[in-house]
Amino acid sequence: MNVRTGLVGGAVVVASLAAAYFVLRETGLLATIMNPEALHARVLQWGLWGPLAIIGLMTLAILVSPIPSAPIALAAGAAYGHGWGALYILLGAQSGAMAAFALARIVGAATVHRWFGERLSVGLIGSQNTLMGIVFATRLLPFLSFDIVSYFAGLTVLSFWRFSLATLAGIAPASFLLAHLGKEMGTGEADRILFSAIALGGLTLVPIGVKLFRDWRKRRNDDQAGRSDQGR
Repeated sequence: MNVRTGLVGGAVVVASLAAAYFVLRETGLLATIMNPEALHARVLQWGLWGPLAIIGLMTLAILVSPIPSAPIALAAGAAYGHGWGALYILLGAQSGAMAAFALARIVGAATVHRWFGERLSVGLIGSQNTLMGIVFATRLLPFLSFDIVSYFAGLTVLSFWRFSLATLAGIAPASFLLAHLGKEMGTGEADRILFSAIALGGLTLVPIGVKLFRDWRKRRNDDQAGRSDQGR
């Protein structure tokens, strides 16, 4: 795909996503999506279509950044429990991430390559393993935009299967915890809700703890190597 076609395609995609957001807002469905309790009730009314609606809404929420995905995930947990709710959240988040990655790769990769050329193939942004690790780490950090990471990854040299695997591994824990939190919110038991919220927040510390541990191990090994050299 040449640069001009990519720019036109990008404009069409942005316009389509903006139109989808406008329709949701004007029909009142966006207000329902942003309210986990209201969405939970609506999903139950949809019956067998409810799981497909959760997956579809999660996908759309990732493609259209202003649509929040957390209320959808909480509604899924409240409606379908820890197991099935987590599965539907995972499927929706994964499909949304892959769709965003694919759109960025198809529409924007040619333009980015035209601007930066071979510089994309050197350093950290040229390493498949490094990029895969970055995607995995960002999936464990709730305060980082899931949507932006997915789009940005599509503009790098990261392969589709590596992106998919890193995303799947990174969002699986959060999917279960969000489903669990949604289920506990449905029970109305404050202590259990608080515990679930703390557990979800603690997930943020996982990659930080790993990084600190690896730095400590490296410093210790360097110190031991330094003392060994001095003793010779």
